[in-house]
Amino acid sequence: MRPSHRAALLALLVPAGLSAQGAPLPLKYAPRPTSPEITAADLMTRLYIYADDSLMGRRAGTLYDLKATDYIAREARAMGLVPAGDSGTYFQDVPLVSTTTDTASTLVVAGTTLKVFDDFVLRRLRGGPARSLDGAPVVFGGPIDGTEAPPPDVVRGALVVMGPSRNPGPNTRVQLGALLARFGTAAGLAFPGLERLPPQARAGERAPQLSMAGAGGAAAESSLSFVQITTAAAERLLGTPLDSAKVGAAGRTVQAHLIFHAESAPARNVIALVPGRDRKLKGEYVAIGAHNDHIGFNTAPVDHDSLRIWNHIVRPEGADDGGKQAMPAQQAEADSLLALWRAAHPGTSRQDSIYNGADDDGSGTVSVLEMAQKIASLHTKPKRSILFVWHTGEELGLLGSRWFTDHPTVPRDSIVAQLNIDMIGRGDADDEVGRTKDGTPIHGGPDYLQLVGSRRLSTELGDLVETVNREDHHGLAFDYSIDANGHPANIYCRSDHYSYARFGIPVVFFTTGIHSDYHQVTDEPQYIDYARMARVASLIEDIAVHVADLDHRVVVDHPKPDPNAACRQ
Repeated sequence: MRPSHRAALLALLVPAGLSAQGAPLPLKYAPRPTSPEITAADLMTRLYIYADDSLMGRRAGTLYDLKATDYIAREARAMGLVPAGDSGTYFQDVPLVSTTTDTASTLVVAGTTLKVFDDFVLRRLRGGPARSLDGAPVVFGGPIDGTEAPPPDVVRGALVVMGPSRNPGPNTRVQLGALLARFGTAAGLAFPGLERLPPQARAGERAPQLSMAGAGGAAAESSLSFVQITTAAAERLLGTPLDSAKVGAAGRTVQAHLIFHAESAPARNVIALVPGRDRKLKGEYVAIGAHNDHIGFNTAPVDHDSLRIWNHIVRPEGADDGGKQAMPAQQAEADSLLALWRAAHPGTSRQDSIYNGADDDGSGTVSVLEMAQKIASLHTKPKRSILFVWHTGEELGLLGSRWFTDHPTVPRDSIVAQLNIDMIGRGDADDEVGRTKDGTPIHGGPDYLQLVGSRRLSTELGDLVETVNREDHHGLAFDYSIDANGHPANIYCRSDHYSYARFGIPVVFFTTGIHSDYHQVTDEPQYIDYARMARVASLIEDIAVHVADLDHRVVVDHPKPDPNAACRQ
């Protein structure tokens, strides 16, 4: 722990958000009327509504996310935004399928039957049809945090069993992008350690999996099966102990008897626009987007304060640090801090099971609403139209933004740029907001903002973002380190902007980065920095208007990707 960090941690861990008077923000907050300007007070009102427990984590495919999109549409209507969804509405339906794995499903290996939920759990890494595991050869892929991989012809169509970390302990990190780059042609990836999952995680394993109906192209390309297995099952698949397996060594063959039950699930994008003032240019659009969904809730509540303190010390990047375990000194530090907190705040402990998604991506969703209200109120509208899209299913693999860009409600070629917002409510000095390509931790600060993809298609767009920030005195400090080519976090491919970029539409992704509450039940509105969030939202609104008022489309001066290929940063 860094010097002086203990006192700061005690002050910030639970009451992390502060009011203008410096007091901790409340667990609940009565809404106030909003104004046309982008303000911290407006954002706070909106986010406390949008990330409330009553929306149960806004998982796509559930009635709770429909309630959330109802709220967005009501606000859009109240602002006078023009509906731009299906059939003159604010909504675009996205055809999701909810799939449940039958308890009779099995994997058979060398005469031994592995039972679902006991010996293995089957998931998808992305939406779309999963590749078959029946008849797949088993191959050992090596340590999960290694760089060595079997040859592509050995991996293709195989069930690849990953080994334990080369350096087990608190710094073990597993990055999906790096695994996809090494094993993207496999039928599936199998990860030992199912028996070590905590009870709350095991309780959620039976939840239905959501995917796109009839998905193809890149969605199908990314739809490896993700198999969480016990260590004993892994060794049965390989026919040898994990610690003696050689990278690329052949194991046994799998017979898969998997039974699924599927039904349609409700999901929708919300789409609205402010028409441009220029008669010739109003048919072109600057798109501003965020995702309206999060990851729902579980049925095994945890102690909120204990988890928040433990994650801040042991897993400072939340779900992206899912492989880390506490070292004895870290556990002692967490126990000490929790005892101090409870002594100072008796009777405040609470059980929590709802992933509120205040930062991810409630912060983006309500910021887009604020920008829409501001732009709709302008006496002189921008020359081009501003298109606002609140995408569903981002957490399922960019499904809503993929559906919109595959089935746009305005001509796709008329979208001149897309500005994407995902998590802009945190990023202070005590947040570990990511790591550099070489693994060095990055911490935020009062002006901190990450930019991703801003020059990957259009140098002009990236330069314009810098110019607006400087000349209009927004004063934000940009960090491009997460945008490095080959960065293992693969952030360029992990949010909705890429659904646009794959068609050659210039994009900028704005985020203050991840943190210890990322994809945790502790991502709640009382921990958000609303003043800085308003600064970021004001910058993005300013950029959107500048792009919309250009006398030309921003120039695309880099090669366009294949829209149906898997994304690699």
